[in-house]
Amino acid sequence: MEPGIIVGLVLFFVGIIIGLPICWVFLGSTTVTLILLGEQLKFMAGTAYYAIDSYILMAISFFIFAGNLMAESGISDRLIRLAYALVGRIKGGLVDVGVVTILFLSALTGSSVPTIAATIPLLVPQLEKFGYQRRYTTAILCCSSYLGYLIPPSVPLLIYCLVAGQSVAAAFLSTVFPGLILAAGNMLLNTFICHRYMQPARDIPALPTTLTGTLKEIGAATWVSLPALLVPLIVLVGIYGGIFTPNEAGAIAVIVTLYVGLFAYRGLKKKNFWSCTKSTVTTMGMITLLLAFGTVFTRLLIREGVAQAMANAMIGAFHSKYLILLMLNVLILILGMFIDGIPILIIAVPLIMPLVKEIGVNLIQLGAIITVNVGIGVTTPPYAISIFVGSKMSGVPYERLVPPMMIFVLVVALPVLFLTTYIPALSCWLPTAIVGPKQVGPWSW
Repeated sequence: MEPGIIVGLVLFFVGIIIGLPICWVFLGSTTVTLILLGEQLKFMAGTAYYAIDSYILMAISFFIFAGNLMAESGISDRLIRLAYALVGRIKGGLVDVGVVTILFLSALTGSSVPTIAATIPLLVPQLEKFGYQRRYTTAILCCSSYLGYLIPPSVPLLIYCLVAGQSVAAAFLSTVFPGLILAAGNMLLNTFICHRYMQPARDIPALPTTLTGTLKEIGAATWVSLPALLVPLIVLVGIYGGIFTPNEAGAIAVIVTLYVGLFAYRGLKKKNFWSCTKSTVTTMGMITLLLAFGTVFTRLLIREGVAQAMANAMIGAFHSKYLILLMLNVLILILGMFIDGIPILIIAVPLIMPLVKEIGVNLIQLGAIITVNVGIGVTTPPYAISIFVGSKMSGVPYERLVPPMMIFVLVVALPVLFLTTYIPALSCWLPTAIVGPKQVGPWSW
């Protein structure tokens, strides 16, 4: 390997360790590497432009905007009522209400932070009155937050498709089963351990005791939640019915969300609208810079043979496909402890694609594996955005929030990751059945 490449990689990891902004780490490492290699810097401009010259970037901006609007539209209390009507009767069901609510919100926001930002202020204080410790309810909501990555539409999967050149429709479907298993696993584990985190309850809301009353309550809760539930329904039916493209789906999601927030629920105000717009523009600026500079860096590494060298080294060291995938998971999990999911997608995907192609792993399945991985990253310390947001919004100190979260990560999240990794049908069967084998490719091991 060229000395210039080694220096560039060292600068990259040093920049991450000392906490420099990732986009500038990408840019600085690339510039130094090109200078040391004696190559022209114009390589950067063309590559950066090519990286962001994609219609998928427009779809990402629409879905982020729709997600921000949904978080401010006053829909959370309606979805909580629906979730309570569905699961409020089972043991630990009051906490399960939070998981089901996040499952619904995930189909609206496409991200993790808006789901907990919308649910923690509403649910955690109320659940504390019902006898659940604040740190426990915050922990399970934070550990369920990355359902926003797995339930379509998903912003990380859009970025994966942009980087890997895969079908958006197929990628969206690849994480549906992992997401549902994660939600069910969190709810099941909650059933067995919730009693450890109980305290005397002040009052618990009553539910109808008869079948007729129960059905009436579910029907009424569904009716008031219907405007919010229309958003994912319209988007997904439109995409998979061939009515409109992912770009158009994102734009329609924004329009429907505005209608729901302004006229159906009337929770979206002028101030909220402008804060959502500002947040979307800021987020898209960050994503665009990361995508442009990150692509330049990874393309340089690929051009200099780093990706192929890594593939050859992994295949030489681990002769089994299963061990190679295990090592890739460990690598991405470690990166997720220190780096946000978007930079991981931008730098890791191009570098490992030659390797996974060599060992015969389907690229739609790879998208599901990496998305589950980066989702776990938002819940694993030391750098975990959901822990920071959850701690700030609930008032639970970071160090008290981590132990109960780790129970859910170890018992539920990691097994879901391994199931996604080693059972291709979990991520490939549904896309193949709905969008067809041509968009998915062969996935049988």
